[in-house]
Amino acid sequence: EIAGLIHDVGHPPFGHNGEKALDKCMIKAGGFEGNAQTLRIITRLEKRERPEVIITEKKDCRVGLNLTARVIASALKYDVEIHSLRDDGDELEKGYYSSEGPIVDRVKKCLIGDFEPKDFKTIECSVMDLADDIAYSTYDLEDAFKGEFLSPYSVIAADDTILSQIVEKLKKDKIEISVAECREELIKIFEFLWEDFPNKKSTDPKCSSAFDTKTLLDYIQLYQYSLAMARDGYLRTVFTSRLVNQFINGVEVTVNDEYPILSHAYFDAITLRRVNILKHFAYVTLINSSRFKVAENRGQEIISRMYEKLSDSKGVAFLPSDFQLLHKMCPDKLSKSRVICDFISGMTDRYALEFYERLFSENPHTIYKPLY
Repeated sequence: EIAGLIHDVGHPPFGHNGEKALDKCMIKAGGFEGNAQTLRIITRLEKRERPEVIITEKKDCRVGLNLTARVIASALKYDVEIHSLRDDGDELEKGYYSSEGPIVDRVKKCLIGDFEPKDFKTIECSVMDLADDIAYSTYDLEDAFKGEFLSPYSVIAADDTILSQIVEKLKKDKIEISVAECREELIKIFEFLWEDFPNKKSTDPKCSSAFDTKTLLDYIQLYQYSLAMARDGYLRTVFTSRLVNQFINGVEVTVNDEYPILSHAYFDAITLRRVNILKHFAYVTLINSSRFKVAENRGQEIISRMYEKLSDSKGVAFLPSDFQLLHKMCPDKLSKSRVICDFISGMTDRYALEFYERLFSENPHTIYKPLY
């Protein structure tokens, strides 16, 4: 449960778009990545107790939430240290920052001693990972229905261009599938539409559908029912619940008898295919659409300009007092950059917009609203 609660707390404003922008800003200073920031927040940044040693000894001794090793391990999704120095244009790296390397080493030592597995990932972490995929593949689609971007009918009727993009993305997940098979899986995912369709069953013994497919009226009614399901909150919830139940029942576990903590939870082959199809469908049709690209570009610009402003010779004056103290304590430019990155990544979308307006807008928010 804790693994689920702390998952994604490291995401910066504007989600993955903000993540890319911050990583670009930090590419010469250790990079930025949401999972790495989650680990940093729970082990260093979250304000639980004030470490007086920061003031008296000029040393950063923050411990974040001071959690147990088992809980910290549940957030360690990628057991790889991100390179401290990368070239411009390099892809975003997933893992943990070198600054948290000693913490990761202590956690492993505490939990598995001197054993060195090829990939350190606890059972809690793998369960959280599956839960994240289930949420991504179902609730993003539910939101798309609510926003009237999609309906169940438009999903199963997607053209081959969209399905081809999904098929290409599935290859990166090591799932080989054709466009025809992809469409067939989508139809199976939404087959409950035929089960619930409020119409009489066909009397034609040659017709296997729950309605008479020979009449245009049936197609029209099914389309209208699909739209109603997308617009009705209760029906959307039924849809999401069906999928969540189906995907949870597709989870299997391989037990590690020698190190039970390293047991592995995973989807069976059919569930893995369907979860990933829905996940990539949401990305291709929504996140990658022109309407979202405009917002993406704006979010990246906001973060990049804020980082640049805060990093100049007078930028520290714009930070809240506790960040100013940490910034002044930093022994070098790289660690100062990390303090600025921590400040920006901890913002909500709304706070980032307000802060950006204070720095650059001709009509900023009131100066009497304090910064935290």
